[in-house]
Amino acid sequence: MTPVTATTASPLIPAAAESVLAVADAEPTPLVDARSQLAEAIELLGYGEGLHRMLATPRREMAVAVPLRRDTGETEVYLGYRVQHNFSRGPAKGGLRYAPNVNLDEVRALAMWMTWKCALLDVPYGGAKGGVAIDPRDHSVGELERVTRRYTSEILPIIGPERDIPAPDIGTDERTMAWMMDTYSVNSGYTVPGIVTGKPIALGGSLGRASATSRGVTHIALAALRHAGIEPGRATAAVQGFGKVGADAARFLAEAGVTVVAVSDQYGAIRNGGGLDLEALTDHVRATGSIVGFAGADELDRDALLTQDVDLLVPAAVEGVLHGGNARDVRAAVVVEGANGPTTPAADAILRERGVLVVPDILANAGGVIVSYFEWVQANQAYWWRVDEVESRLEERMLNAWRHVLGYAETRDLSLRTAATALAVERVAEAHRLRGLYP
Repeated sequence: MTPVTATTASPLIPAAAESVLAVADAEPTPLVDARSQLAEAIELLGYGEGLHRMLATPRREMAVAVPLRRDTGETEVYLGYRVQHNFSRGPAKGGLRYAPNVNLDEVRALAMWMTWKCALLDVPYGGAKGGVAIDPRDHSVGELERVTRRYTSEILPIIGPERDIPAPDIGTDERTMAWMMDTYSVNSGYTVPGIVTGKPIALGGSLGRASATSRGVTHIALAALRHAGIEPGRATAAVQGFGKVGADAARFLAEAGVTVVAVSDQYGAIRNGGGLDLEALTDHVRATGSIVGFAGADELDRDALLTQDVDLLVPAAVEGVLHGGNARDVRAAVVVEGANGPTTPAADAILRERGVLVVPDILANAGGVIVSYFEWVQANQAYWWRVDEVESRLEERMLNAWRHVLGYAETRDLSLRTAATALAVERVAEAHRLRGLYP
């Protein structure tokens, strides 16, 4: 990416009231999709325009300049963001991503989805999200550490274990969280393990956190397959995105008896009709950095991964990959969203019309925030749980939410996405009602 030349940090005024609800004629983007989903839930629930505006508008936004001294001695400046969408049910919670295409509207959308996700899973948080528009692949470890520490320093006034708790996302990991925790702690004068989640075990991280999102996706995928009348032991699957979520989801699905026949990453896609050797594939990715060139499979056009003839499709990469242009070609009976916002409203309508069962992201990939909540609780108590305790509590939360959403959808003849969003919005609206409006 080309670095920006801004040199100052300043908070941003949220979108104007006149435009925050306008979605009908807007070009498809994550923020347009998020607002469209909210508008549908508001209409279903019969809420007024005032509450709609409150729920559509982030409570707090910050944009910061992140100057970096490169290893070469040159100085570059990147833009960073933190959006806190809602605080009504508790402190804000959400990931931090490093990617060249990060922008404020994307972060706004992801923060809103986090609000609904936390409410749906009855986690006492509101939604937040952060990002820096930088490609981590183009930077050394030392440079990434300096970017993280400067970004953390810039957003210090609005984060904290009782205010906003970051976590890893695309392009960040437990090492990033360790740097954030240390930067915050140094500025506080004492160690604050509860400032982030997804940090190393040695620094107060939770057992089971690294694979939590993937385990949650798997629990929901198996339940959705059975609901669709497909036994997992006879099911086939394709996973888009063999990364932080997709790789472990593929492994857990295979362990449950599902035959994973195709996977993709940002460089390409592969297929083996008899099932991929995921252990060998993981070794290949560790050695080469990509699935491309794996000897145990045939190469496949990357976009063709989404239209493979399988029972289960797990889009676990980025937003908007299923859209009006390819939704009619999807052949999977069940789509379980491992990524945030992979299905546009246009694709949603087409898939529902065709009878494809789509399990929305705010339910399917909520395992990460559940175990992040567990980690935060453990850090605050200075008492850590066994991995079997973490995983059993995760499974219980995920399946309870699945049953609740499914029942809500069936009794009202709604899609799972509409049901999940309506349930979540209803819970957040109730918190608003009970707290009242200050002043």
